[in-house]
This record gives sequence, structure tokens and C-alpha cells, in this order.
Amino acid sequence: MQPDGRISVLDRFRTMRETRIGSFAPVLLALAAIWAWFGLALPLWDLASGQADGFRAIFLSPRNIYNLFMQSALIATLAVGITTVLLLGEIDLSAAATAGVCAALLGVMVLAGMPGWLACLIVMAIGIVMGAAQGVLVAYVGIPSFVVTLAGLLGYQGLMQKILPTGNLNVGDPFVRGFTRVLIPDIWGLALGALCIVLFAYASLQKQARRRALGLEVDPPLALWGQVLAFGTIVIAVIVTLNAYRSLPLLLVLLVGITTLLGWITTSTPFGRSLFAVGGNAESARRAGFNVNRIRVAAFGIVGLMAAIGGIFGASRFGSVSYTAFAGGSLLLEAIGAAVIGGTSLFGGRGSVWNAILGALVIGSLGNGLDLTGASAADKLMVSGAILILAVAVDALSRRDGSTGQ
Repeated sequence: MQPDGRISVLDRFRTMRETRIGSFAPVLLALAAIWAWFGLALPLWDLASGQADGFRAIFLSPRNIYNLFMQSALIATLAVGITTVLLLGEIDLSAAATAGVCAALLGVMVLAGMPGWLACLIVMAIGIVMGAAQGVLVAYVGIPSFVVTLAGLLGYQGLMQKILPTGNLNVGDPFVRGFTRVLIPDIWGLALGALCIVLFAYASLQKQARRRALGLEVDPPLALWGQVLAFGTIVIAVIVTLNAYRSLPLLLVLLVGITTLLGWITTSTPFGRSLFAVGGNAESARRAGFNVNRIRVAAFGIVGLMAAIGGIFGASRFGSVSYTAFAGGSLLLEAIGAAVIGGTSLFGGRGSVWNAILGALVIGSLGNGLDLTGASAADKLMVSGAILILAVAVDALSRRDGSTGQ
């Protein structure tokens, strides 16, 4: 607030960011702007220059939207897991390498004749152990998470190279490949979408009722049903678009289901509330009776689990496991960038696993659109870096104390 009592623009922005709508608005606007640019602005410019070759039809076509969602699924899976440690104000630099190790172990086991479903369960357990082991070093030994996970990144990269001496391993197991290949029939996809809308409306009404019972401020009916309508429109539009090309893939259904479960855990359970409490102020949380060390270990275990699931999804989509796809490329930076762009604070105490999926779509849309326009790898890195620094700047401004300037 300004000295004369007026509310500044920054104060209004900070207040808006604390609301549920405000937490989603920036990333949704960014996604809409990117889609509008690649879907509308570029083809008009190309037509004016006489170099048009159908970018508009390509980017907004059902086929490209389908491929975009599938390309973003692996990034989103890792970003959802990384969000849990960011809520604590920690970081995990080893998530992509963990996913690579789990995917490599999966490939080795299925090639040795182990049933695909059993191999998946084993690598998920291994992922939890890999993540929790790093959490123990952070929580009980006191090593900063940046150092622990950086060491984990290097160590797991080496381990993956040991498992894959040739750098590549084909995975043809029907169960594993089924995550990508299985498609939900069109009518069932629409039915799932309708169920999601009903559940979202029910959850929103229940939240309103709880807030009203506690004497807290509630959203006006117009805003409440506006959210439900917007959510329903997006869900149905996505499913209809995917059905127009092929159908709703099982991979996306599983990703949404896992995110729903993790979203419920982080917002509606004592463990989830403890994540936000520790991320907001660890010492205060400790004095309030929270077991901060166990919470940290559990959070890193969740990241390990999500990394293992990401490894399974990646092996299913690519039909193979390679060092470059997981540990040697930009997967880690894209996953962390997706979580931050989605609005999860690097300082802890604020964020949403759902926003991480939106952030992954922003990252995926940028890469997809720039590829279609023939941009170089250097251009893609510079644009992604600019978007990331903008997201962090927005987070920093929304946390700054306007009265003190700090």
C-alpha cells in the first residue's frame, strides 16, 4: 500500500495471485498467447512475405494438438513431482536422471522375460527409494538439496550409462507400450470428460460450503459457476480435438488421474497442509509439531515415484530407452521450468500440481511452434530462458513486501 493509503497496482496483483483464479490466470494467459501467436500471427506474417506453407493449419490441427499433448506428457509427469519439493522450498536436479535409470532398468527387466506389469511396479519402488535416499541426506544429514541432487544427477547419469553401455535399448513389451498405444473410444472419452466436470463442480461446491461454515469469504455464484463453465469448456474442447485425430490416449488419462490424486494429497490431507506449512516457514512448522524431516523425506520420495512413472511413460512413448532422451537432453530443465512457469514458488509455500501441467504445455507449445517455424535450437533455448526468467520475476514481485520494498 502506498503512503497515502491508496492500493498500488503491485498490491492488487499480489492480492490477485493469492486467489485460486489468480494462481491459474498467468499461465493460462501465457498459453493462450502462445497458441494465438503460432496459430494466427505467424501465418499472416508468412502470407504477407509470400512464404506461407500452412503453419496455421499445422499448429492448430487436431493431429498437432494430439502430438503436442503426448510430447508434453513426460515433462508434465516430472514437473508434477518436482512441484512437491518446490513447495518445501527445496529443489531436485536429479529427477530426469532418476527417470532414465528407472526406464533403463524397466527395459532390462522386460527383455529378460519379466512381465511388464511387474517390472513397472519394481521400478516405481526403486524410484521411491532413490528419491527418499536423497531426502534422508537433506533432512537428517543437513546437506543442501541443491548439492545432494546435483550429486544424484551425476551419479544416476553414470549408473544409466552402466545399465545401457550402448546408449540405447528397445522396449517392445505390449504392457509397457500399451500406455501410449491404447486409445479410449470417443464416446467413453466424452463420458470421462463429463465425469471430470461433475467432480470439479462438486469439489468447488464442497469447498464453498466448508469456507462458509468457517466464516470465511466465498466466491460469488457467478464466479463459481464461471469457473465450472470455463473448466468444462476446456475439457470438452480438448477431448473433441483429440477424438478428431485419433482418440483420447490412455497415457493422458493416467497422467490426469495421478495428478488428481497428488492434487488431493497436497491440498486436502494433513500431509499436504504440512508441505505448505514447512515451505512457508520451517521453524514455525517445527514448533507447531510438524515432523519436518519426515515431511522432507516423503516429498523427495514422491519425486522419485513420479520420476519412475515418467520413465515408464517415456519408454512407452519412444518404444526404447536412450541416454540422450532422459539424462543427456534438456528434460530436467524443461520439467523444472514447467513447474516454475506454472506458478510454483521457488521460495516454497505456494504452488499447485495442476499448474505444473499447464506449465508443461507452455514449454511444449513453445518447442512445438518454434520447430514448425524452422527456428534453430539456439532460438528455442533463448525463448525458453526468457519465459522462465519472466515467470520467476512474476513470483518474486508477488512475494515482495510493497510497504518495505523488500
